[in-house]
Amino acid sequence: MSEKKSKADEGTTQGFATRAIHAGYEPNAENGAVNVPIYASSTFQQDGVGGMRSGYEYARTGNPTRTALEGNLAALEGGSYGRAFSSGMAATDCALRSMLRPGDHLVIPNDAYGGTFRLIDKVFSQWGLTYTPAAVNDLDAIKAAVTPATKAIWIETPTNPLLNVGDIAAISEIAHGAQAKLVVDNTFASPYLQQPLALGADVVLHSTTKYIGGHSDVVGGVLVTDDEELDAAFAFLQNGAGGVPGPFDAYLTLRGAKTLAVRMDKHCDNAEAIVDMLVGHPAIDSVLYPGLDGHPGHEVATKQMSRFGGMISVRLKGGKQAALDMCARAELFTLAESLGGIESLIEHPGAMTHASTAGSLLEVPDDLVRLSVGIEDIADLIGDLEQALS
Repeated sequence: MSEKKSKADEGTTQGFATRAIHAGYEPNAENGAVNVPIYASSTFQQDGVGGMRSGYEYARTGNPTRTALEGNLAALEGGSYGRAFSSGMAATDCALRSMLRPGDHLVIPNDAYGGTFRLIDKVFSQWGLTYTPAAVNDLDAIKAAVTPATKAIWIETPTNPLLNVGDIAAISEIAHGAQAKLVVDNTFASPYLQQPLALGADVVLHSTTKYIGGHSDVVGGVLVTDDEELDAAFAFLQNGAGGVPGPFDAYLTLRGAKTLAVRMDKHCDNAEAIVDMLVGHPAIDSVLYPGLDGHPGHEVATKQMSRFGGMISVRLKGGKQAALDMCARAELFTLAESLGGIESLIEHPGAMTHASTAGSLLEVPDDLVRLSVGIEDIADLIGDLEQALS
């Protein structure tokens, strides 16, 4: 569990960390600014009626700081086009509305992120969209879920919060065989650990709030694709619906992306050490982490990820109350939603991020605790979990 080479480095002329620092922006020609400026302007002077200067007219349509971010994130995913949004859910909404129409059918994970499920189940169902949940690690179930009306298969891998692993290449074959698109939410892995486009995905989505931003100080999302027609559809709705990030948000996200490589290695190092501590702990019923040999998705994760990430879920022997007690006792692990920041977080998904799945086929076990492992000193993190489980 210690391979350091990123999948993003394969077949490229520059390594991942180099692209993270340099892609999307070159020092300002006017004054040589090494870091991307924050273009805090809502509108741009035109050179005559209809004559846009450098392609910008109004900041909802385009902003130079946002352009730099979009170019950077596209490069990190090995894609041709990137579109940034004000949140991961805004990116999700744009992807769904761009690719699907009333009457279309969608396949989703049977353990999808609660916000994604809520949007599809409560909003798009009113629009006439139908969906079928299927386990991302069960190719037969995914095939069985596909109907003549299926226009997209939407997966997370690893999934949130059960950390199941889907075979991106195999699922892309199922999708394309049905004339459907494959969308991969790559938030848990980050582009440093996994490259869905290279494995056959049509679209990659991130909540950039998480690992890409990395500092719990900005909310955002991105869609990356190699498909020019899809990108044009994303761009139209990005502008038409207006769910765009402001220039300062784009700046913060880009600043976070520059250190993604070094942060992800530390996240992974810490997570692996914590997994070693949790496995066999008398209070723990099971540890969900793709890096474990006994994890059902370990072989696939080894094939398509360079390392196994900083997210861990555990199920407690004492059931729901034990899970709640663990969350309450943790001190260094902050009780909070979200993930992927430099600080360690702990949460009870059933009552927090995935409460919207209660009573549905996607309901989360109530004995489950999710850990977002940060980059603090590992001895301090282990000590906190030991006392939280005592």
